[in-house]
Amino acid sequence: MKRRRIWTSAPWLIISIVIILGMSVVTFRYEPMVSFIGGGLAFFLLAASIVFRARYRRYVTRTVSSALDSLGKIDHGYLDRFKLPVVLTGKFGDIVWSNTRFKKSLCSGRNPANESISPYIGAKDIEEVADQEGFEIDFDGRHYFVYCTSVEEGYVCFYIDNTAYSIISQKYHETQKSVALISFDNRDEFSNDSEEESTRVLLALETKLLHFADENKALFKTLPSNKYMMIIDRIVLDKLIADKFPILKEVRTIKFNNREATVSIGIGMNCDTLIESEQKARKALDMALGRGGDQVAVMKDDNYEFFGGVSSGIEKMSKVRSRVIATSISRVISEADRVYIMGHRFSDLDCVGAAVGLQPIIEKELKKPCRIVIKKETSMAKSLIELVEQSNAKMFTTPEDAMKNISFKTLIIVVDTHIPDMVESPELLSKCSHVVVIDHHRKMVNYINDAVIFYHEPTASSASEMVAELITYLGDSHMSKLQSEALLSGIMLDTKNFVVRTGVRTFEAAAFLRKHGADTVETKELFAGTLENYKEKYKIVSNAEIFRKCAISIAESNSDSIRLIAAQAADELLAVENVLASFVVFENNGGINISARSYGKLNVQLVMEILGGGGHQNMAAAQLQGLSKEETKQKLIDAIDSVNHA
Repeated sequence: MKRRRIWTSAPWLIISIVIILGMSVVTFRYEPMVSFIGGGLAFFLLAASIVFRARYRRYVTRTVSSALDSLGKIDHGYLDRFKLPVVLTGKFGDIVWSNTRFKKSLCSGRNPANESISPYIGAKDIEEVADQEGFEIDFDGRHYFVYCTSVEEGYVCFYIDNTAYSIISQKYHETQKSVALISFDNRDEFSNDSEEESTRVLLALETKLLHFADENKALFKTLPSNKYMMIIDRIVLDKLIADKFPILKEVRTIKFNNREATVSIGIGMNCDTLIESEQKARKALDMALGRGGDQVAVMKDDNYEFFGGVSSGIEKMSKVRSRVIATSISRVISEADRVYIMGHRFSDLDCVGAAVGLQPIIEKELKKPCRIVIKKETSMAKSLIELVEQSNAKMFTTPEDAMKNISFKTLIIVVDTHIPDMVESPELLSKCSHVVVIDHHRKMVNYINDAVIFYHEPTASSASEMVAELITYLGDSHMSKLQSEALLSGIMLDTKNFVVRTGVRTFEAAAFLRKHGADTVETKELFAGTLENYKEKYKIVSNAEIFRKCAISIAESNSDSIRLIAAQAADELLAVENVLASFVVFENNGGINISARSYGKLNVQLVMEILGGGGHQNMAAAQLQGLSKEETKQKLIDAIDSVNHA
């Protein structure tokens, strides 16, 4: 086809023939032989041109006829007068014919014959789009829907100009309304100040929100209980998403007594009605609050997108909720035939400590048979498990044994996680219709959403702290020294010995445990490891590199204790000067894992969520499959970069 275009469309061919003939006439008198050769060449070129032009015309006729046959013998003249642009191409995408409407609409009146169809279909090869159920293109400021059909000798393409519809659709998209619900996270904290200062903070917040609404042409309304509502156009919302909601930073500029005001925002997006948008906004706001507040959660098509979440959650001083939850748990337990307590996979001291603290209360105070479901061989709290088994070997059971005793009235209490896939036995969880969740990690999207009681407190230091508070209402007459030390070990683990995520209620829980016999020295012994583990830990520390004030290390060891060693090494790396967060990459159970720690200045939960993991602001983890340690490290660096630029 390319050869045909060269012979039939190039003006230089005719010019060449004329020049050769002229030179033959001039040289005939001096060099007859040269003249005859030149004349012969000219006649050969002329004959070849005529032959190829005739062949090309037959090719065009055959292609057009083939297209017409495929279209049901439509008259050629009618197709030319057709109100839709139509173009016929050869097998290789070269344009052989187009109707008047195509020339006028897409080619500014010129004939595009012999050109490639590629610019007019937005693809390099017409085979990519032929016989599809139509496709859309933008061309020369217009929007077209194109249908391409293959015929025997090429392709036929019809163009429908739907620019007007596209403009209407875009206008509808830009003006689609979304409901945003806003909550003043720490209103109660500022209420403890003088009425004058409390009013000043509230006025400053509402002034900023009003300015924000006015700036973005949003409807603003004040709701009861320190909540606000805005209705925002989609075009504005898209811009706010691209800018990552700067209102969060603006609100944090409101300060008093070294405290920052923060808000949480839930937005329902891509909804047909405002009622549906408001319902999704409520769910999104609950999710934002469950993740510690100071962030925006956008819910669209049943998926969440999060922005912010850089500050620590605000500790709730009131224990009213704990008392109400304890009463509800007591009632649910009384209706069960037996109770199982289950934590997360690779259970740690907080997970096991919370379970050990709760089990005797259920069995002795509430008079229900109770066992802790655990896989001892994979636990990172073997020292605590061995200590407990010395006094009560029947406290623990395996998931397999628990499955044999499940009934309709069996209750499972999940501690230190709220993700169904992360529990010790997802199969056991799925078999029980009555579930109670007690967790302090920031809320993930795929949480256990069918729990009869979902006690979730992201501002608590640990699950052990939450259980210690519940015990004060469930009854502590059977509280033992071993229970107290188990719970204290969980608090010490997650607070890094009362350094991070430590509030007033944390110390109150520790004092309660100390009152019931917890010995800090004996509790500290639960953290002791072997000399080999100690050496491996500091080998990981010594191999660390610094990137954007984050310490990153790759563990070479594949020992059975590598998960515990990696977590301890991550803790140690936080002691390095100017390190905001630490990450240890290690291999375990056929996957590449990351253990992440921080003191709160960098939210490691956000970093781990990018990699498919989770946790809370100071302690998080992720597991990746099908990657090497170096590839995982590069993905980790990209995730840290993403969070730092957020």
